[in-house]
Amino acid sequence: MSDIQCGNGKSSGGVKCRMSWYERFVQPCLVELLGSALFIFIGCLSVIENGPDTGVLQPALAHGLALGLIIAILGNISGGHFNPAVSLAATVIGGLKVMMLLPYWISQLCGGMIGAALAKAVSIEDKFWNASGAAFVTVQEHGHVAKALGAEIIFTTLLALAVCMGAINEKTQSPLAPFSIGFSVTVDILAGGAISGACMNPARAFGPAVVAGYWNFHWIYWLGTLLAGLLVGLIIRLLIGDGKTRLTLKGR
Repeated sequence: MSDIQCGNGKSSGGVKCRMSWYERFVQPCLVELLGSALFIFIGCLSVIENGPDTGVLQPALAHGLALGLIIAILGNISGGHFNPAVSLAATVIGGLKVMMLLPYWISQLCGGMIGAALAKAVSIEDKFWNASGAAFVTVQEHGHVAKALGAEIIFTTLLALAVCMGAINEKTQSPLAPFSIGFSVTVDILAGGAISGACMNPARAFGPAVVAGYWNFHWIYWLGTLLAGLLVGLIIRLLIGDGKTRLTLKGR
């Protein structure tokens, strides 16, 4: 097999080209799937196994600590989004190629379904169904929709800002970003878990909704979070312009 030109160098048999393609496009999507599955598995279990005396404290700590830990472990490969709203914000500010947005979303949603399915598999059946599979059931009446939607926009804005400013933007990035991002999730759930469930993540809502078959007011957790992701991207563009960003996806 003849040598194949790859970038500025050659590689016998084209192995280097294939590895580069894998690392740039396939590997990040696999990491987003894995990270989303782990995060949503832990998140769902924290709701399903939540004791009556802990309120939102157990889910808040489990979600925040799990997300921070998973970002610290896997973030350097894919950027550590694990959230379609965050990926949208990252795309708007130039931290993710537009062509990678849909693959990221698909990976995150599939990871959400896998995580929720695993949570169901290891849970006691009664607890699983009593918690509706950890799907979001906070909003029960149409009169609560506006408050829940507004809360999801604000909560997701804080989370997306923590990611974009702490991990992507070169001027403000910090080695403590994984912890800041995890803390933002914990704070949001502690503050607004009783208002909207403090989802902040379409994949976190979608996975258990599929597994438990609970879709009431599900659209709130798509519209509110994606609007917030878009809003954060626009805010950062206005505040910082086209300033340098640390492109977190390999090879970009």
